[in-house]
Amino acid sequence: MIFPVSRSGLAQRVQQDFENLFSGVSGAVHGYPPVNVWTNEDGAIITAELPGLENEDIDISVVGDTLTLRAGGEKQTLKDDDVWHRRERIHEPFTRSLEMPFRIESAKVEAKFANGVLTVTLPRAEEDKPRKISIKAV
Repeated sequence: MIFPVSRSGLAQRVQQDFENLFSGVSGAVHGYPPVNVWTNEDGAIITAELPGLENEDIDISVVGDTLTLRAGGEKQTLKDDDVWHRRERIHEPFTRSLEMPFRIESAKVEAKFANGVLTVTLPRAEEDKPRKISIKAV
């Protein structure tokens, strides 16, 4: 069965396939760290997997509708006679920006980090929240 794919969906799939093709060459991983994002009328919650990092390694910033995560993880080095057999966990500095579908109330952003998982709560700016419009009888 063939499913229709939008142009943007097709472009994203082609880009992902291309990045997967070359990911073993540089060790880069598309979309690192992996994140989950939930949104509702009040805002968003983002979780990111950051194993091996400490609170002080992580930098979070918010500008307008964009959250940026940065971390300066230490690059792992091997002994002279060691060779990577498999490398899936990245321990190098990274930056990842996520654009939300609304402006973020940056003064009210909260972040928690436990067991290698970062949870960031992003409240929606009041002026961006849906507003109920009352209808007046004429």
